[in-house]
Amino acid sequence: MFKAIVPDLYVQSIYDIDFHQLQRRGVKAAIVDLDNTLVEADRPDATPKLVSWLDQVQGMGFRVMIVSNNTRTRVSRFATPLQIPFIHRAKKPLSRAFKKALRRLETKPEETVVIGDQLFTDVLGAKRMGLFAILVVPISESEGFFTKINRMMERIVFRWMKEKGMLRWGDRP
Repeated sequence: MFKAIVPDLYVQSIYDIDFHQLQRRGVKAAIVDLDNTLVEADRPDATPKLVSWLDQVQGMGFRVMIVSNNTRTRVSRFATPLQIPFIHRAKKPLSRAFKKALRRLETKPEETVVIGDQLFTDVLGAKRMGLFAILVVPISESEGFFTKINRMMERIVFRWMKEKGMLRWGDRP
């Protein structure tokens, strides 16, 4: 039952992802969540560290797109100064936004990773599409009502994953 939300990789943050290894596997693009994945949900702009990370990843030839369930205003204000394409109100884990992102990135599922901080939106959406799912630890505990409900359910799933030995890398949850 829970296997559809088991991430392929689990890391502390985006900065711990080995993009050289992904490149060797044929990955060309990353679909990335915004809030609590790239920055805190209440931070309007990218940090200098994030800008440097984006420059490095894109400098390696990766295409990056933000796919967020948040509003156009929130996502646009963040992504536009960085010149990062985005999809807002994605309704993750539904597949429509992931399909649209693949078309815009001009990549196949096996060439694309999804990076996010939530099992029931980012990981589930990625796995339903056959995408490699990378789960990161949320940057901040400051979250909205529905995300807090998701986090309660995630704790149950994390316990199950640990019992079954299903988490890869740091087994952090």
